[in-house]
Amino acid sequence: MDSAIPFGKKQMVEGRLRVYYYGYWVKAYEAPADTLLAKKRLIEALTRRLFNHVEHGLNVPGIRLDEARRSFETESDPQRQRVKGAMLAGCLFNRAADIFTKLVEVQALGVTIAADNALMRECGEHLQEALTLGQLVLHRSGEEGLDELWGEPFKAFAFPIEDFYNSRYIKIAQSMQAIDSIRDELLETFAGIPAFEGVEPLLRDFAQAAKVKCETLRTDDDIFDVWTLFVVSAEKLAGFQPRLPSEASPADHRQVSEGRQLIVDGKNLISYMTRARVPMPKSTRELLERAAAQRDRLSAAPARIVA
Repeated sequence: MDSAIPFGKKQMVEGRLRVYYYGYWVKAYEAPADTLLAKKRLIEALTRRLFNHVEHGLNVPGIRLDEARRSFETESDPQRQRVKGAMLAGCLFNRAADIFTKLVEVQALGVTIAADNALMRECGEHLQEALTLGQLVLHRSGEEGLDELWGEPFKAFAFPIEDFYNSRYIKIAQSMQAIDSIRDELLETFAGIPAFEGVEPLLRDFAQAAKVKCETLRTDDDIFDVWTLFVVSAEKLAGFQPRLPSEASPADHRQVSEGRQLIVDGKNLISYMTRARVPMPKSTRELLERAAAQRDRLSAAPARIVA
């Protein structure tokens, strides 16, 4: 039984090393040696990924840290201060990366860098402050923030790389849970509705492709097939058109249109989580609530929609 499998258990599944969390066997990878150089590369990759998913304008060079902090601290308008706080968070990340890069260069010259080195402490402080300010940042879609992404560079800095990898597997498994919950809710909402006949296999195919993409790195040999399947299944789902009889009223069309929009929004949310590889609990909860309300409306719809 799944309940008997301990979290973190690794084993070969269909010829691939996987690790178990929350009911999912997630694709596992060999962690690099726990060196400053490996941490530098990891933090750089995580920072690039972060800026790729959050709102625009946050990739402020680290050299402008004093300016960014002064602009944030002197701003009195709450909305403007939120944005400036987000810019400061991005600047702090870049400053930490700048420091870490120089430390690695010095270490390459044979100089030992102790964990309590003053610059190491400053780097950690910048990442910790950025994590706190990350609560002000929104996803690029304008939806909720991605707190987990803001915490990843700090985790990579503060903990052994193997521990960081394990934390990522947990978040991927939780993302898969969220993807399945959205899929199941949408399937239940439109089950047996003639106007939405044919959407079920599209939802299932897209959710499966999303979960595979979520656990697959861009460096994997099969990324070309994995990414293509994810994109094509998303396009097919987004292109689904409900069918109504010719005698359908404007109210019927409006209700079916709302259902189709729910499907598109679900597709978008799954796509956001898949690419970021972290769950979005607030957005997921809100979409599930919308689906439940849509189901109630459809249950009371005219026979030409639900019969």
